[in-house]
Amino acid sequence: MENDAALMPTPNRCALPRRFSDFATFGDALDYAAQGSRGLNFHDARGKLTRVYPYAELREDALAMARRLVAKGVKPGERIALVAQTGTEFAAMFCGAVYAGAWPVPLPLPTSFGGKDSYIDQLAVQLASSDPLMLLYPAEIAGMAAAAAERQGCEGMSYEDFAVLPLATGSLPNPDPDDICYLQYSSGSTRFPHGVAVTHRSLLNNLRGHGVGMQLVLDDRCVSWLPWYHDMGLVGCLLSPIANQVSTDYLRTEDFARRPLAWLDMISRNQGTTLSYSPTFGYDICARRISSQSHVDERFDLSRWRLAGNGADMIRPDVMQNFVNAFADAGFKANAFCPSYGLAEATLAVTLMPPGEGIRVELVEEERLSGSLRDLSRPARYRAIVNCGKPVLDMEVEIRGEEGNPRGDHQIGKVWCKGPSVMHSYYRDEEATKACLVDGWLDTGDMGYMADGYLFIVGRAKDMIIINGKNHWPQDIEWAVEQLPGFHQGDIAAFSVETENGEEVPAVLVHCRVSDPDERRKLHNEIREKVRSITGMNCVVELVPPRTLPRTSSGKLSRAKAKKLYLSGEIEPFKLAA
Repeated sequence: MENDAALMPTPNRCALPRRFSDFATFGDALDYAAQGSRGLNFHDARGKLTRVYPYAELREDALAMARRLVAKGVKPGERIALVAQTGTEFAAMFCGAVYAGAWPVPLPLPTSFGGKDSYIDQLAVQLASSDPLMLLYPAEIAGMAAAAAERQGCEGMSYEDFAVLPLATGSLPNPDPDDICYLQYSSGSTRFPHGVAVTHRSLLNNLRGHGVGMQLVLDDRCVSWLPWYHDMGLVGCLLSPIANQVSTDYLRTEDFARRPLAWLDMISRNQGTTLSYSPTFGYDICARRISSQSHVDERFDLSRWRLAGNGADMIRPDVMQNFVNAFADAGFKANAFCPSYGLAEATLAVTLMPPGEGIRVELVEEERLSGSLRDLSRPARYRAIVNCGKPVLDMEVEIRGEEGNPRGDHQIGKVWCKGPSVMHSYYRDEEATKACLVDGWLDTGDMGYMADGYLFIVGRAKDMIIINGKNHWPQDIEWAVEQLPGFHQGDIAAFSVETENGEEVPAVLVHCRVSDPDERRKLHNEIREKVRSITGMNCVVELVPPRTLPRTSSGKLSRAKAKKLYLSGEIEPFKLAA
């Protein structure tokens, strides 16, 4: 479908010279971007352009929102919680809070999991952690959001109602680069939330790393469907385009979920899109959706897509190859893939693959990944580990052993990083801050190794399953089960549980799409044998209904939450016939 002739998207090029985020504060970055003609562009579920929002208009609206906040008595350093719906209202309020010296706190929209009460609980917990003066939200979720605000004792108001409040006069605060710019809640932070406090200096340094690392050029344009309450969506696909002056097109996350190929339609159609990011599952679902169709060259044109970023989860080389196979005829090039590694505690990016190098993997023995000695009676097993690139501008990365000693190339250990974009702290959590920040170095909680200046991530330390003193990565178990027919990425969650006699055993929850009792029993046995071949021991296998396993705000499988829901009885497995 063609865009409405009355709406012209913001251009890729403009006369304003590009600056790679070399500003003192984020407000300065928006002030500069507003001098050009680039901006944000919002599209409906079918990719039709519905709202053009130049940075000049965003700045004007944000300044008005800042004056409304000041008129409400908001002072620098106070928190303003914002339900992060993809649209002009959130963008203006986020930037307005920054102009007012307040700290915007992006919070998630409801998902299809858990229902109304679960969402209210999640909001209430994050509100209790951030202690905001106000919660602003889209009118369509007023009931749930207002209930959460009331529980916390803060004022709740819809974006629409706030936008008609009176404006204060006078000058706005003049923040220092080392002042906090915003709070970011990292993925999965629901029961024990960690609000990552990010300063203006940290943010702008990381955004500069994006511009330099991606080697942005005049004609670059971005497309995104990523949620703005997650660091990749917020920092990578909203704040970075502002600070590096890139026009960007948006599809709402919920619209992508319903029609994933609308993402690729937008890339094909929108004035030569060159930049777009997604976790692995986004590429996976698109390749699966197109696999039964033909003539992709007639529907899509992906030839100008020069950086197909991938992050926020363990990168699967087999999924990436399936995507190349599915869309090569549409002009997609394998070397467009740009693996990266990052986390909210480092603002976003820690490493980035240099443009054009694509996906590069190394085969590593699974025993090396788990730190175990190989059983010589069994054949060696290997896992493909993806190269996640080189440290971004001003970032140092170091691999350390259990005693904190640095490790050499190809030696697996804990990933630590240090640089100007490492977080200030976890908000109001000194103990958690001290636990992961040591002499300016951030303990990421991830395991990996370095090789010739490149970082390879092998897994999350906190997800490690330790059975009888032997370490097992849950990814290894999950990937093995995925090799059985009929399973997709994200259908399996592996973790350890304690038996009645106090022993730890692996447990596997698996989405089951078959209804015949005999077929379920057969599937159960096949999975148990598959896991036994990996771990060498029996395990608990539970078949659960599709769409049962929880995900984080970025779309990643949440093993910790799956375990909690399973042990509490909230995930109910199918009963198997005797």
